[in-house]
Amino acid sequence: MKSSVAASRFLFFLLVLASAAAVEQVVFAQPQLVKPMAGPRATCLRATWLYITPSTSAQKVDKVQIGRELVVAEKSGSWLRVYANTDIEEMHDDKDEPLVGGNQSAPPISGWIEARGVVEETTPNGDAILLGAAANQEAAASDPRGPVNAAQSARLLYRRITEMFPKSPLVPQAAWRAADIEWQIQRADIATLPSSHERDPAFRRQMDEDALRKVVKYYPGTKWAALAAFDLIDNKLCGEWQGSEQCPAQEAGIYIRYADQYPDGPRTPLALYNAVYRLAVLANMFTADRDDRKSAEARDQARTIAGQMKTHFPDSDYSYRAGALVYKLDEGVPVFGIDRE
Repeated sequence: MKSSVAASRFLFFLLVLASAAAVEQVVFAQPQLVKPMAGPRATCLRATWLYITPSTSAQKVDKVQIGRELVVAEKSGSWLRVYANTDIEEMHDDKDEPLVGGNQSAPPISGWIEARGVVEETTPNGDAILLGAAANQEAAASDPRGPVNAAQSARLLYRRITEMFPKSPLVPQAAWRAADIEWQIQRADIATLPSSHERDPAFRRQMDEDALRKVVKYYPGTKWAALAAFDLIDNKLCGEWQGSEQCPAQEAGIYIRYADQYPDGPRTPLALYNAVYRLAVLANMFTADRDDRKSAEARDQARTIAGQMKTHFPDSDYSYRAGALVYKLDEGVPVFGIDRE
């Protein structure tokens, strides 16, 4: 009898362990937060309040910012009951995060919101509306008097296009614009760090390349891929040259290779001008070091590229600017280290 009871208890103990293991596997295998998908996705074109009931006199739950992700659960007249993602930061949620621990996102909040100014994935021409609203926010971000969060609002609106209208022809453009804004925000932040002046880019903090690399990967052959690839060059550049010929030489090569890969890209004239400028700098550096042979080689290469620019991009300001640099080189006027003249 006792052995039977002991066996039963042992069996129960094994079942408990098995259940715990199964629960643990579920926790690690599934994200902790599953956003409700009770209806169409939507987003706001204006900052607006979320209420407990469909009335402006009702208790406020939270404020939904421009471009936040919404899921429409119910409609009542001019009101929508939504699940709203009100988490302030949504910068890196495309990247893999630990399923247990790590960064935790605020769960969606349910409430009622006024329908005016809300674009749903069923809204006719909704992708174009969001693109226009995002572009307006992006323009406002460049205005010193514009809203503080205009750049983030623009980035979120561009992202909503890719999520809400995945078959839209505007998706490649929206994907690049969202990635580019994120890149520029990171770039500005990193520029404030002391390490940003390091000559070797390996010794400074790098911008996160994930979003831009996705644009290059998923939209090859488009102008948006070319623009994304140009942004990515930033991570390869020296912080400060510190008088080293190695930096302008390497950077000139990077820009020349970019132009070879994207010969008709929207940033190609700028890339070639950057190469010409660095070659002109090299010519000046080698002259200062009394290495006339290398100085002449850099000057000849700069002249060749400037000539190619004049032929291939005759109307570009960068072609004229490159020509002016070559003229200064030919006249013996330094373009770098003018204090040595």
